[in-house]
Amino acid sequence: MSNIRSQRWLLDRRHALRGLGAIIALPLLDAMCPLSAAAPPAAETAAKPRRSVFVYIPNGVNGMTWQVKKPGRGFELSTALAPLAAHRDALTVFSGLHHPNGIGSAHVCADLWLTGAKLDDKGRSARNSVSCDQLMAEVTSRQTRFASLELSITAGVGQPNNTTTLAFSRDGVPLPAEENPRTVFNRLFVPDPGGAKAEEERLKTGRSILDSVLGAAKSLRRGLGSEDYSKLDEYLHAVRDVEQRTERLESWLDVPKPVLGKAESDRFQRNVPKAQAGEYYRTMYDLIVLAFRTDVTRVVTYLSGSEGVGLAIPEIGISQQRHSLSHHNCDPEILDRLTRCDAFLMQQFAYFLDQLKAVKEDGESLLDRTMVLTGSGMSYGHGHGNANLPIILAGGSGLGLKHGQHLDYNRMGVAGYALDNDEWHSLSFKPKNGDARLSNVLLTMLQKMEVNAARFVDSLGPVAELG
Repeated sequence: MSNIRSQRWLLDRRHALRGLGAIIALPLLDAMCPLSAAAPPAAETAAKPRRSVFVYIPNGVNGMTWQVKKPGRGFELSTALAPLAAHRDALTVFSGLHHPNGIGSAHVCADLWLTGAKLDDKGRSARNSVSCDQLMAEVTSRQTRFASLELSITAGVGQPNNTTTLAFSRDGVPLPAEENPRTVFNRLFVPDPGGAKAEEERLKTGRSILDSVLGAAKSLRRGLGSEDYSKLDEYLHAVRDVEQRTERLESWLDVPKPVLGKAESDRFQRNVPKAQAGEYYRTMYDLIVLAFRTDVTRVVTYLSGSEGVGLAIPEIGISQQRHSLSHHNCDPEILDRLTRCDAFLMQQFAYFLDQLKAVKEDGESLLDRTMVLTGSGMSYGHGHGNANLPIILAGGSGLGLKHGQHLDYNRMGVAGYALDNDEWHSLSFKPKNGDARLSNVLLTMLQKMEVNAARFVDSLGPVAELG
């Protein structure tokens, strides 16, 4: 990571947010409403909440056991997707989707999963663009204490080609994510020990530090080369993000955080090691459900593994990390482990859907009011193929989504799939249908979240079959 980016996050984590509690990126972007409108909506008519979650799976999947064979509504779940059987009618499985700007890019799959941007695979030579979750947060932030919540397997932003966050601001600046469930819980729900007055003083101190840093950084602009100027510009945009985040927190100082029971609070004060992969994943999912249940935010991104770091799963006998499994070289034993890893992740995802469905809200479940997208920006991990992306969209029936279908854009569903390695390899490197773009799905979600958008990046229109 460059020195300027290291300084940016050092500032973010140690100064601006040290006084705000634990670290989570919850920015108010430039395009959002002014602070007077972003404050708690005392007089607004409360509409039913609309929510979205994005869960990333790194390094692709074993397509031979992931791929659903039959298109339409009469499909059968594949081996890897079998844990989702109870939610079959509440989800849509996609085949054949791709990001046009991602084809041929080996390592920026997570970087552009929610942005669709054109990035240099050898380093982020061009700044990323805004991620769709942040466009949603601009709309929902009027009603919530936190505009969005960024979670990850690894805290921070990572490095070019190995991001540890899915969220990017209007300026393409990566927003740092948090990995520790206890830190997340304390940030969302634990009041400042010194009360609102102490928190206000810390915010003022943070603002003073930001002002000083911003002034010093601007004075460096003169005499810089183009590359250094670009880095400094990114740094200044990042500082502005922190400044607006501080302003947002100030607007909520007089609003108490949600009060939870002792048993529930104590549960999230435990240390959950990543070596207990299943419990770790479920705890993170439970935090998202709790955040939605208490309406502290309505937009969440969760990088369940980066392209460089994916958890081993010792509870099912898998000691290799996911990146290693993805480079299987067609070894049957390693492919079997990858299948079991895929199914395990879907089992945890099914648990998440179970919890969302169990919470009722005004006659509907949280799942009815929440769209949940999961999948990967890569399909064939061994060769870094990123066509025919494994993508599933669940929930959101209360927002108008129609599910219980397999939308197969490969146009091979009638004849079926042989699903040997050669076919999966072929499907993963060149799109069978150039119009089958992941951005079409993201645009559909944006519109269901009432974002005023006619297109998103290279989208061609919303997915009609989703309703």
